[in-house]
Amino acid sequence: MSKRIVILGAGESGAGSAVLAKKKGFDVFVSDMGAIKDKYKILLQEHGISYEEKQHTEALILNADEIIKSPGIPEKAQIVKHLREKGVKIISEIEFAGRYTQAKTICITGSNGKTTTTMLIYHILKKAGLNVGLAGNVGHSFALQVAEEKFDFFVIELSSFQLDDMYDFRADISILLNITPDHLDRYGYELKNYALSKMRVANNQGPEQFFIYCSDDEVTLNMMKEVNIKATCMPFSILTDEFQTAYVKDDLLNINLPNTHFDMSIYELALKGKHNLYNSMAAGIAARVIDIRKEVIRESLSDFQGVEHRLEKFIKVRGVEFINDSKATNVNSTWYALESISKPIVWIAGGVDKGNDYSSLNELVKQKVKALVCLGVDNAKLHYCFDEIIPMVEDANSMHEAVKKAYKMASKDCVVLLSPCCASFDLFQNYEDRGRQFKECVRNL
Repeated sequence: MSKRIVILGAGESGAGSAVLAKKKGFDVFVSDMGAIKDKYKILLQEHGISYEEKQHTEALILNADEIIKSPGIPEKAQIVKHLREKGVKIISEIEFAGRYTQAKTICITGSNGKTTTTMLIYHILKKAGLNVGLAGNVGHSFALQVAEEKFDFFVIELSSFQLDDMYDFRADISILLNITPDHLDRYGYELKNYALSKMRVANNQGPEQFFIYCSDDEVTLNMMKEVNIKATCMPFSILTDEFQTAYVKDDLLNINLPNTHFDMSIYELALKGKHNLYNSMAAGIAARVIDIRKEVIRESLSDFQGVEHRLEKFIKVRGVEFINDSKATNVNSTWYALESISKPIVWIAGGVDKGNDYSSLNELVKQKVKALVCLGVDNAKLHYCFDEIIPMVEDANSMHEAVKKAYKMASKDCVVLLSPCCASFDLFQNYEDRGRQFKECVRNL
């Protein structure tokens, strides 16, 4: 009798896991509490996979030998509580798919910069002519690609939610960019719980694997004292060159590996700003570890196009510049956005607060922000934090209204910055939907 695998959630991750499980001969059932998108229904039907939507039928779920849980489903969900009580093993898509691939894996996590770094590494590997897949939080489902493709490398962006149910999976190269407060509502409002989740990216690594991390990040350094990292450690820094694999000195980005040195001017880098120096260093180290030629790395770091919805300079309308930073769903991301802009800012922020502490933004806001448009169902916390320090504060209930008000408050030398600090689920499907609506509304001004 074949082992029964039940998949909770039928999005990109869940549908992909179902296809792989079916191909491996398991008895597969998919259950989603919401409505399943048509494209995923078609995929499940094509592979003869049973599913249900808008409900969780416990009789069909609790009899599973193993559960693959989509990362968006929290521990407090009733069905997850019942599974935990019953002692049914719950794993992530990454854990499951990792069992069935021999490909080398480069896994990237961090509170900020992980999508940019993931896309940058993928860009370098593609330019080097390697047979590489892009998976995790970006690209297609890791499990679906393992089921249907034959890649030699995977570049995988991992959120803390994806890391939580990962146990035996081991990355060949793991990258931890930074740890700043995010998703604290999922971690009992304890930064340490969230940080421990991020550290799981280095789970099961030994000396023959590599752990690339930012040694300027205090939380990461503190966590490394608590977690036993067995991998070969490769730190990077913009503050010091001592004991660093990558560092900046005399405006040169340097990467030092045994018997080889790489450097290039920071002014040649396609990605600008301090935070992007970190992203470029992490990507450069990973590329050198797998022995990609220096010329390819240099070219890739200088011609990379960036990521949609991350500090995406969009268009100017009558002298007013519009920047789409919809992917900034936490305070630290928005801090980087504000820090990188030199013109007066009309800031659009708001959404679902994840336990944010906005106080770290106060100095930058005082210096740079002339007006704030609060875009969300509940804007009380933004008003409480910023009404006293921003001259003009308005509310908006839709992107159309927010863009219109921001444009009205902006003068010719201003930047209108969408950098929400918050999740998008009160008014939008996701941050991509929010960013695209922003661009559409700007086009229509």
